[in-house]
Amino acid sequence: MSRFRKGSWMGSRKASGMVAVAVALGLSLVVADQADARQGGSFGSRGTRTYTTPAPTQTAPSTAAPIQRSTTPQPGPQATNPGARPQTAARPSMFGNGFGGALMRGLLIGGLVGMLFGGGLGGMAGILGLLLQVALIGGAIYLVMRFLRSRNPTPAAAGYGRSMAGGPMPGGPLSGQPTAGYGVGGGMGGGMAGGSVPPQPNAAPAARGGKTDEIGVQPADLDTFERLLATIQTAFSREDQGELKANTTPEMFGFLGDELRANAEKGLRNQVSDVKLLQGDVAEAWREGMRDYATVAMRYAIKDQMVDRATGRVVSGNPGVGETTEIWTFVRERGPFGAGPWLLSAVQET
Repeated sequence: MSRFRKGSWMGSRKASGMVAVAVALGLSLVVADQADARQGGSFGSRGTRTYTTPAPTQTAPSTAAPIQRSTTPQPGPQATNPGARPQTAARPSMFGNGFGGALMRGLLIGGLVGMLFGGGLGGMAGILGLLLQVALIGGAIYLVMRFLRSRNPTPAAAGYGRSMAGGPMPGGPLSGQPTAGYGVGGGMGGGMAGGSVPPQPNAAPAARGGKTDEIGVQPADLDTFERLLATIQTAFSREDQGELKANTTPEMFGFLGDELRANAEKGLRNQVSDVKLLQGDVAEAWREGMRDYATVAMRYAIKDQMVDRATGRVVSGNPGVGETTEIWTFVRERGPFGAGPWLLSAVQET
């Protein structure tokens, strides 16, 4: 049964289950310093909302960590090309640099040529009259241009408001609870492709004024999100790249594959079990062209450990079941024959 409910889309556990989790959390607190192997990090893409903050929910009332690794370009003013040649300012002219200045310079040159080739004193008188005409024409052009500028003032350039995200990236216990070992959401922060992205500005939430659902998320979609949570975590534990590829975007598959290879090079394997959604709700859902996006807050139980590949010895991770709260974003393609399957496209810490 889905832990998402229609309306608030909140989930709850049975009383006995809550007691069991509480006992496990109590045990894990004792060994939190030794068992916490979480690297932390938020990665993936949310379309045009990659660098905006998802709306808070009852499951995740705190602010989600900004995306650190993504193939989506970061918006902002374009950087200046260091190889570009600097432009030199035009030299000032006594007649101006516009059309009027060129006309007056042409008239002046013509008058001088006429004076030299048959002018004499009469030519000198002619050039004085020409200069007077040029002055009158130039004054008229100046007055017209000044009038036009006063009618069309230049608008002030819009500034870029920025406030840098403060504080270190969350990498330890979430909401006071000890985190699990690595897992898909917990340990993808380090050693992934895509390059590091500097802290992003705290953009206003895309869902102004609270949660929004622009596409109409159905109960069947909520069941799919719950199923994908367990499927992706388990496939990552089994190092089943075929299952991961079938349920994630190419970008996310690349990130997860890099983490699996990094673990293998260290002689380690991530062992995940007992994945169960405890509570979840939709933060926002929207459409971009032929794609639907849904960002979902999920609090789930997980037993997450890092073990030695050769001996099976536990290297790090909590010995019992812990809890994690994360923001997962899913995307699906829409076509002439309906919508495709939901795929994981981003994971964010809270």
